[in-house]
Amino acid sequence: MTSVIELERLSVTFGRRPILKSLNGTLGGRAIGLLGPNGAGKTSLIHTLLGFHPPTSGTARIFGQDITTDAKLVRATVGYMPESDSFIAKMSCVHFVRLMAELSGIPAKHALERAHEALFFVGLGEARYRPVDSYSLGMKQLAKLAQAIVHGPKLIILDEPTNGLDPPTRSRMISLIRQIRDGGRARILLSSHLLRDVEECCDEILVLKDGRIAANCNLEEERRANRKFIELETRGGNRAAFVEAINNLGCEYALSGERRIKLILQETTEISDLYRLALENGIQIRRLNFKRDSLEDIFLKAMENGNAGESAAANNGNANIIENGNAQLNETENGAANGRTSDGGL
Repeated sequence: MTSVIELERLSVTFGRRPILKSLNGTLGGRAIGLLGPNGAGKTSLIHTLLGFHPPTSGTARIFGQDITTDAKLVRATVGYMPESDSFIAKMSCVHFVRLMAELSGIPAKHALERAHEALFFVGLGEARYRPVDSYSLGMKQLAKLAQAIVHGPKLIILDEPTNGLDPPTRSRMISLIRQIRDGGRARILLSSHLLRDVEECCDEILVLKDGRIAANCNLEEERRANRKFIELETRGGNRAAFVEAINNLGCEYALSGERRIKLILQETTEISDLYRLALENGIQIRRLNFKRDSLEDIFLKAMENGNAGESAAANNGNANIIENGNAQLNETENGAANGRTSDGGL
């Protein structure tokens, strides 16, 4: 997998206040989600990658280009959609996007053509001659996306692209982001407070907390490797034989009281297999709770493990979230398994 962003002990300090604290990692997804609570350092990381803030120590590379020594090359490689509006008053949208193309290195004779193409792509072709300050909020967001892609960057950084959008415009924005991602010509770094946006668009996430990396994982691998956590409440029958049969399926399990069984269902095992084993051993399944980890689960675990991660980061330069089956099984034993519930017996 091609490395998109490499962080090498990257630190940024404002005055005496550390903002980014020795970040290490390699990001290579087609679309990378940047998550974290307010004040975690997301915007500071984006601004540092763009060269707005010089690193206090360490560095970062975008497609192998160092952000400190190759700043001009980095800026030509990257397109940036800021969270706040940055338009020029009274200027038409097509002329604004053309100006952004020229500032990004596109020759003047080609910049206007590229501006028309970018605005038609985002759906503003019919309104491209109107002043940008006459646009609605959704149209302004689309205009910002157009100026970010007009020069054909290899990496597009999107800061809160769906902020304040109504459902139809948000759906349009998400569709455009996915179209860019699937086109394969550019990688995406998407910063958002909305987990749903990241889950719909991204295949890798980086979670920041207090200026440190709290989690970094590939969502596609997580989805493929994700295991099913089941809590059963049973009655009657041969419980010992039932548990042994579950074990023979390759499922990890733990007994909780006289009636409850917690287990991790393997990908090759279905819920119907449990009911079949229950029937064979005279067991009634009175209750079944089913849970699969979502992006929200990953994010919340990163936040909960932040304090432990900080002490590890002081020694290793990073805080990594490492979850194994036993740890998650213990979590379900403490009542974390929620979701679909079915009642009834055989």
